[in-house]
Amino acid sequence: MAKSEFDIIKQYFAHQQQQRDDVVLAIGDDCALVNVPANYHVAISTDSLVAGTHFLVDADPAFVAYKALASNISDLAAMGATPTWVSLALTLPIIDEAWLAPFCHSFFELANRYNIQLIGGDTTKGPLSITLTVQGLVPQGQALTRSGAQVGDDIYVTGNLGDSAAGLALILNNQSQCEPSLAAALVERHFKAQPRVNVGEALRGIASAALDISDGVIADVKHIGERSQVAIDIDVEKLPLSAELLAFCEGDRQQAQQLALTSGEEYELCFMASKANRDALEMALAHTNVKYSCIGEVTAGRGLSLLQLGKPLNWKLSGWDHFGITNN
Repeated sequence: MAKSEFDIIKQYFAHQQQQRDDVVLAIGDDCALVNVPANYHVAISTDSLVAGTHFLVDADPAFVAYKALASNISDLAAMGATPTWVSLALTLPIIDEAWLAPFCHSFFELANRYNIQLIGGDTTKGPLSITLTVQGLVPQGQALTRSGAQVGDDIYVTGNLGDSAAGLALILNNQSQCEPSLAAALVERHFKAQPRVNVGEALRGIASAALDISDGVIADVKHIGERSQVAIDIDVEKLPLSAELLAFCEGDRQQAQQLALTSGEEYELCFMASKANRDALEMALAHTNVKYSCIGEVTAGRGLSLLQLGKPLNWKLSGWDHFGITNN
């Protein structure tokens, strides 16, 4: 007998986790019920990943699950929120248990790492896609937004930039042309970025503005400039580049810098903080074991400027295109 939607939910999604104390009612009813502590806001984010746009249809389902959830957790990190709950809407062409098993194992492994409980969702038949709604808690008045950057603030990013774009290039093209261990490292960084939840929490009360890098730093930082009504100056010599990215670019530093500026789906944090908060920032992030780099400064005016040794660059670059992946 063919399995029904409810059979799949019962086998793969229901009762896979211990219930959080703040969850009153989870999977199995028309709605979930949760308790929200006093003096906290609920941060909510929804994202969809579609086969052929965000991942190839033959991609490892474990990587797909990780990427889907990690990208949503990163949105919470960018707001300084602590992840709590998630809902999942999964659309499948067919019920493929060989695909579902590794997908669910990876999904719940990452969810448990961040103490996130699946509280509901939907499964249906159709083109392969995953839609997640994640929720988290942030103390009232402490959420990090895009609108607080001030002239004179330093601009920071966590981690390294560009590895995700290099990994995607290897996925879409012939990986055999690249040294195997290098290719494997970059492909994994495309699919398995590390959400910076501990950094987001530590930045409360220190950062003036923040977001996560999903469309490339050159595109995403403009959102802060627009919302905060300021200009952005980025020094390309300060962009953090991994040894693997430089090897992928065969030592071409300019190519690596341009990948670092345009690489989407990095899920590192970009944030602003005043120079007066440099010591507080260092102390707050010391326990996170996450490197961070100052890459520029907020200035008066509007727009984005790329600088090298203090001189403007005229590089014509654009951010990540979510309609860019094809299976052709």
